[in-house]
Amino acid sequence: MAAFGDHVREVREAKRQEDRRYSLRQVAARVGIEPTYLSKLERGELAPPSEETTRKIAEDLGEDPDMLLALAGKVSSDLQAIIRKRPKLFAELLRELRRAPDHAILSVVRQVRDGDW
Repeated sequence: MAAFGDHVREVREAKRQEDRRYSLRQVAARVGIEPTYLSKLERGELAPPSEETTRKIAEDLGEDPDMLLALAGKVSSDLQAIIRKRPKLFAELLRELRRAPDHAILSVVRQVRDGDW
C-alpha cells in the first residue's frame, strides 16, 4: 500500500529535517526492524507490517496508531474484538455514519463518552 509507505516517509523526512535522529537507519533501529525493510515499506515495495510494528512506527514518529493502521488497511485488534461482540450493530452504526459530517460523528462520540443518553 503506497499510501502507508508514502505517509511514513513523508513524516519521517519532515522530522529528519529538524532532528537527525529520524534517519531511516535510526528509526528502523528504534522500531526493531532492518533499515532495508523500512526503506521498502516507505517505497511501497512491501505490504504494510504487522499491527505491532505499525504501532511502533507510529509511536516513534508521534503519529496516531489508529490512523497509521488505517493507512495500512488494518483495524487494531482491540477494535476488532469490540466489533466481534456485536457485529450487526457496529456494522449498521458504521454504515449510518459513513456519510455523516465530522461534527456529527464527534457529537455521537461525546455523547457516548459522557454517558449522555
